[in-house]
Parts: sequence; structure tokens; C-alpha cells
Amino acid sequence: MNIRLLSGLFLFFLLGAAALWLLGSSLIAVAPYPVALPPSLGAQPLSLAAGPGQVVAASFVPAGDSAGKAGVLLLHGNRSDRRQMAARARFLHQQGYAVMLIDLPGQGASTSSAVTFGLLEAEGVRAALEELRRRVPGKRIGVIGVSLGAASLVLCKDCPPVDAAVLESMYPTIEEAVADRLRMRLGAVSVPLSRLLLWQLPLRLGISTSALRPIEHMAQLKMPLLIVAGSEDRHTLLAETERIHAAARAPKSLWVVQGAVHEDLHEYAQAEYESRIGEFLAQHLLDTP
Repeated sequence: MNIRLLSGLFLFFLLGAAALWLLGSSLIAVAPYPVALPPSLGAQPLSLAAGPGQVVAASFVPAGDSAGKAGVLLLHGNRSDRRQMAARARFLHQQGYAVMLIDLPGQGASTSSAVTFGLLEAEGVRAALEELRRRVPGKRIGVIGVSLGAASLVLCKDCPPVDAAVLESMYPTIEEAVADRLRMRLGAVSVPLSRLLLWQLPLRLGISTSALRPIEHMAQLKMPLLIVAGSEDRHTLLAETERIHAAARAPKSLWVVQGAVHEDLHEYAQAEYESRIGEFLAQHLLDTP
């Protein structure tokens, strides 16, 4: 093999490694920005401390009835903010719930050192649940988590108790999450590239892949669960969601939204979503549905 060919191969691998490093940088980068909910929602702005370097921007919508039914915490997906959950907040508030929405750490207006795919974001979930418990004393608490938000709830250690949870479009393991997303774009070469990306986790964040496997925590969750996914989701395959459901303890149920991909499932199937989620929350959060 001649020197020119060797030099070309070396340059190719060097550029590839640089591109993967830059991709890794973009995946964990944080850039806080202002977030404002629609004024018609009547949300009260909050700022919650969630550990060193983490301030969680939140909004609270009190129940219309001062007595209130229960409280629901809404957790958005990756590269989004609490505005993604505003329509859910509106229908839940109309049903009499007090609602809290947050920007997960490293997302929206909330601060963090990096995106950690649910691990440090769980600290923001803990802070929000503690605050929601304080604002609706003696009431039951539900959570709706989407993708990263769902993983952040499941990965939250020693969180305040939750009485019911809806987990939407959640990844089972970080290995599968990365592989699925690369496969959508690159096909067969996604497997070695996903390994190279995952190799950066301990180097950049001091996190092992074993810490980012929500499916391994499902059996420890003690609240009733409704697990939701789009039938055509390629970010988290339906077979992966079915494994998540199988790993959970009862009571649990699975709703597959036919035709939906990795998208806003409330927007995709609004009437059915509000009917199913409303019925689930009423069953487990209210004394008399």
C-alpha cells in the first residue's frame, strides 16, 4: 500500500472522527432561550433550584376550582420546551386539574451543564414534583412525559411519589436510541458509528451507557402506567415500546397510536388522546371519576 493511499485513509478517518466529535458536541450542547406560554393559559412563572448549575424554568396553572381535583406535571421531549405541552395543559386544566409545566434542565430557559438524555434532567423532575406537591397538598399527582421527559421521570431516583404516569415515545436504552436515529439517516453504517458516539459519553459527561437504560427501571415503578407510542415511530421502534411495556409491573396498559411517528401524539390524535388520557388520569387520580 503506497504512502499516498495511507495518507488518504488517515485523513478520511481523521475527518470522520472530527465529524463524530462535532456531532457529539451538538447532541449535548445547551443554549438557554426565553420561553413564554400563551397568556390565555393563565400560567404563573416559576424558577426552581434543581442542583448545582441547574435552574428549572417552570409554569404553574392553578385549578379553576380552589379545591382542585389533582395535579399533573408535564414533561416535554428533547430539543423542545414547555410550550410543547401547552395544549395538553389547556385540556387538563379544563378538566379541573392543576398543571405544572417545566423546561427540563438544559432545554428551553432551564440551565444545565449539558444534555444528559434523562440523567441530570431527572433532577429537574424531582424539583418540579416537590414544588407541585407543595402547591396541591393532599392531592394526587400524575405525570405525562414525552420522550426525554418520560425517560427523565423513569430515571429519577428517590423522586416524590407519583400516583399515575403516562410515558410517551420513550427510548428503552441509550444504545438503541442512538442506533435507531442513525439508522434512519445512514442505514447499515449506523452500528459502528453509534458505538463511536456512545464512546464519547464517559469522556464528555462521565456517564456510562448503563446509567441510561430506562427499561431496566420499569419494574421498580409503583404507579399505574399508560405507555403510548406511534405505530410508525422510527426513533423508538414499536417492538422496543412493547418491551418497555412488558418490563413494567401492573397495573399497566399500552396504547399504540396507529399511523403516528415520533411526533406530538396529542396533536396527531387530539380527540382520542384527550379521551384516553383523561379517562386514565381520572381513574387513578380522582376518588370518584
